[in-house]
Amino acid sequence: MVKGFYQYIKEAWKKPDIKLLRQRMIEWRKGEVVTRVEKPLRLDRARALGYKDKKGIIVVRVRIRRGGHKRPRPNKGRGGTRLHTNKNLRMNYQWIAEQRAVKKFKNLEVLNSYKIGKDGVNYFYEVILVDPNVKEIQSDKNLNWLSKKTNRKRVFRGLTSSAKKSKSVNDK
Repeated sequence: MVKGFYQYIKEAWKKPDIKLLRQRMIEWRKGEVVTRVEKPLRLDRARALGYKDKKGIIVVRVRIRRGGHKRPRPNKGRGGTRLHTNKNLRMNYQWIAEQRAVKKFKNLEVLNSYKIGKDGVNYFYEVILVDPNVKEIQSDKNLNWLSKKTNRKRVFRGLTSSAKKSKSVNDK
């Protein structure tokens, strides 16, 4: 069986160059939390999730702080019934990354996202965003469903794939 280009990229990401990735993460830590990138780092994964190098599609790298999602206990006032000490946030890190990307780029919609790495402090995700008002997207038969009004702000309604995964785990 003949392997294609994307198959080689996929195999390379199974055992990445740790020194190079660590060096990149050091640079990413110094930068902004939400950063627009020219090309996706994992081209094979991005293409599998619907990325195309065309007008109206951008890729954003998001840095998420690792650690518990436990809500802090209020330290003032009387001890009320809703202290939220035993409740954890029900969203996974990927869903949070998608939401933060959309908050920065308000006119875009999330197509999908994937993890590109983690270090001791942060998770790093790449989020594929689509501008539904661009004519190239509206004429694309695979992406024109994003331009319908019923699919607006879908990340906040839990309609992306990572949100659905997070909700299904938490419903059990």
